[in-house]
Amino acid sequence: MSIEKGSIVKASAGRDKGGFFVVLDTDGEFAYIADGRTRRIECPKKKKLIHLCATNTVIEGSLETNPQIKKIISQFLNGG
Repeated sequence: MSIEKGSIVKASAGRDKGGFFVVLDTDGEFAYIADGRTRRIECPKKKKLIHLCATNTVIEGSLETNPQIKKIISQFLNGG
């Protein structure tokens, strides 16, 4: 599985290990991730791709607001 814009990923290293995030953008070996709570769209976390585990879920459409990202992650975790 590749990590692309809109992917839901799980952090496998660092202080946010075990957390789920949405990929806002990729840049070479890095991804910019946000969860809408601690990591907001205004200041996404730059994380190496090797420290992220891809899921089979890719969000189609735009990711523009923090509440939208929180809702997407919540639905993913609840099986929706």
